[in-house]
Amino acid sequence: MIILQSYVGTGGTGGMSFAWLIFIGLMILGLIVQANVKAKFRKYSKVPLPDGLTGKDVAERMLRDNGITDVSVLCVPGMLSDHYNPAKHTVNLSKDVYYGNSIAAAAVAAHECGHAVQHARAYVWLKFRSALVPIVSYSDRIVMWVLLAGVLLVETFPSLLLFGICLFALTTLFAFVTLPVEIDASRRAVAWLDTARITTPETYPMACSALRSAAYTYVVAALSSLATLLYYIMIYMNRRD
Repeated sequence: MIILQSYVGTGGTGGMSFAWLIFIGLMILGLIVQANVKAKFRKYSKVPLPDGLTGKDVAERMLRDNGITDVSVLCVPGMLSDHYNPAKHTVNLSKDVYYGNSIAAAAVAAHECGHAVQHARAYVWLKFRSALVPIVSYSDRIVMWVLLAGVLLVETFPSLLLFGICLFALTTLFAFVTLPVEIDASRRAVAWLDTARITTPETYPMACSALRSAAYTYVVAALSSLATLLYYIMIYMNRRD
């Protein structure tokens, strides 16, 4: 931080201090959101589903109800490792979700199947995010090194920092494109859980609450990425000419 601030003119000191306040605020907010998500999923993991249904059962039924027959439901190691793999056509559920008989397991399983439904329906935001994946994957491997070198050489070679900013902007774009993808997957999930009568009038609000809380983590991640991007832009704009 001392190194970074040494490159910012006196006129930009207040702005940089404000940027750090934003960073700290978002970091604290992120911790609060993460704690809230974990607390809700712990709470709702104790609320059983009817008929002994597991997350695997819920996922397979949602896929079947949406006419999707080419997607497999697999159990994968790790905690919070649940995801949909469009390349391999698999819904990957962590052990607690795959075998879990709870409203939390049902919500997670249905959410991941929501992505499979998006894929099958050619949901535009999912297609856009998928197109960005190879570009962002490459950018992520080098962006921090480019930004570090760009900050250190900002007075003599400002174009390097500008290049790093452009690379990081792709990460920020990806974070914001992810928002409608995740929100729509949750919307599809809770709608199906209701119509398929997996949830009851008592448990439906729980599923909505769990997925809404999880969505907030993506909102915070996107805002944090934007704040970081603006921080590097401020360093570039306040360099000494």
